Amino acid sequence: MSTRTAVVTGASGGIGAATARSLAEAGYHVALAARRTDRLEALAKELAEAGHSASVHALDVTDRAAVDAFATALGDLPPLHVLVNNAGGALGTDPVATGDPAEWRTMYEVNVLGVLHVTQALLPALTASGDGTVVVLTSTAALATYEGGAGYVAAKHAEHVIAETLRLELCGQPVRVIEIAPGMVKTEEFSLTRFHGDAEKAAAVYAGVEGPLTAEDVAETVAWAVSRPAHVNVDLLVLRPRAQASNSKVHRVR
Repeated sequence: MSTRTAVVTGASGGIGAATARSLAEAGYHVALAARRTDRLEALAKELAEAGHSASVHALDVTDRAAVDAFATALGDLPPLHVLVNNAGGALGTDPVATGDPAEWRTMYEVNVLGVLHVTQALLPALTASGDGTVVVLTSTAALATYEGGAGYVAAKHAEHVIAETLRLELCGQPVRVIEIAPGMVKTEEFSLTRFHGDAEKAAAVYAGVEGPLTAEDVAETVAWAVSRPAHVNVDLLVLRPRAQASNSKVHRVR
């Protein structure tokens, strides 16, 4: 494993940082990619102190020129075997009638075009490895909708379609395409970003929910999926907390 590289986008926090830790512990050199390099530097230092290997790469996945430069820089690292498309996020909970087109556009560019840019740029190296894996972190929002979530749901549905189509197009090639679709995950920033910094609204999302998923739960799932034998493809894995039966049915303790 020490001769293999895994790329994690959005590695500066939450699920991305947790996934980077899990893959580093599995023996990969982890290429940490995100916009907030100060956080990446801190994570790389943490991994190095634990005896793991990581490199820091400033990256905005919506900037194609930057993504192409990033792909070139990876040539100095061990061969690329895993790409985890994690960068993304949600903005707002407005209904379709009053949704902000700018927020929809931002979500589409990060969640959808970001996956497209990075996957296109790194696919040649993943194929050349002879045993490549593309992971797309979507959401249960990629599979079912809910009121107030149309912009995010539309973007995540598009990500799901990318993963599903890419798997068809790569059939016969030495690259797996794995989609991990988490449900309610409590992280420091996801809901806070969605509600534009309103901590009260962000906290209300998880109020009364016993045991929402953690970033580490998702990271362990990613590490398990990519560690399956090369002939085993985990097409789609939906991950929810026990308290969540669907996007719209969640048990809360009052």
